[in-house]
Amino acid sequence: MRTILLVLLLPPLLAACNPLRALSVYTMEVQQGNYLSQEAVSKLQAGMTRDQVRFVLGTVVLVNIFHDNRWDYVYRRRRADSREVEERRLSLFFENDRLVRIEGDVATGLETATNPGETAEQKK
Repeated sequence: MRTILLVLLLPPLLAACNPLRALSVYTMEVQQGNYLSQEAVSKLQAGMTRDQVRFVLGTVVLVNIFHDNRWDYVYRRRRADSREVEERRLSLFFENDRLVRIEGDVATGLETATNPGETAEQKK
């Protein structure tokens, strides 16, 4: 009786899932934070107000109460069935409620973290 039951149930179970991954755990794609596209970041310009920056990049997720003039955007994505993690960070600095500097791993037209005193015109 057990053999008949096993023969009847085994093929549908094997057809329903990949036998090589039958013992692994399913993981879903996880996205956290604001997606920072190169196109959106390249729209940032020195002198923009906080509202203009918020319109371009979205509402900032990380708010530091000790540094009111700094906004940190972080985006993290782990694809399903992969150990690869995509991560982007961007820090915006304001003076008198105007954007003055950007640091992070997304290329911008403003000053970079490596040489904050050098402008884009001086690099040419």
